[in-house]
This record gives sequence, C-alpha cells and structure tokens, in this order.
Amino acid sequence: MAAVAQRLVVCPVDDLPPGGRKVVDAGPFGIGVFNVNGRYYALNNYCPHRGGPLCLGEITGTTEETPDREVVWTHEGEVLRCPWHNWEFVIESGRTVSEPAKHVKMYPVSVEDGQVVLDLPSRLGDVA
Repeated sequence: MAAVAQRLVVCPVDDLPPGGRKVVDAGPFGIGVFNVNGRYYALNNYCPHRGGPLCLGEITGTTEETPDREVVWTHEGEVLRCPWHNWEFVIESGRTVSEPAKHVKMYPVSVEDGQVVLDLPSRLGDVA
C-alpha cells in the first residue's frame, strides 16, 4: 500500500448515516465515501467498464440465485450501480457482482474525533 500523503476530513459522522454517501473532490475523478451498515468505504469515482461516474449511481441490492434455483433480492444497500451501463459493484470490496470481474480502486477510511477521514496516497492519478 502506498504511503499516506494526505488526510482529508470528509464530514462529521452524523452527516454520513448508514446508506449515505459523499463524493469528495480528490484525484482526477473524485472519491465516493459510503456508509454501509455503519462501516465506511471509499471508492474511486470511475467505473472500470467505460469510465462512468460510478459513485453517483444508485445504492441498491442485487439478485442472487439460491441453491434451489430461485432468484432472490439480496444485499440491499450494499451494491453500487454505475449510472451509465448499470454495472454493479459491491461497495465493501469494490468488485463487480457478475463476471467479467472488475475492481474499483479503494481507499482507507477511518473515524477520528467524530469525523470521517479519508487517507489519500501520495499519487492519486492512477485510475486502476
């Protein structure tokens, strides 16, 4: 992991409740910070499919097939859907829900003194 070059205060914890998001102006495309069930994640605002503004997409769930071959709705509030072509990414891992597997660059997030803080590497220009 790259050395942390900058710490960016995103917002007070109360301003980012479960299910919330903030897109901050960092790097060439911005970074989306999400609260999923009380845990914070930060993803690059760049869809690896076609470069869409991923973090502006719908926060949703997805469908999944059960062992008895039924399709059910699952992971509500844990999936981010790109607004351009509806590619779905698991917010916690940055990985696509379906194949072909793609990943979104992620950044460390912490909570300090009631503030959500994003750790930015010294080099933010890479989109992969």
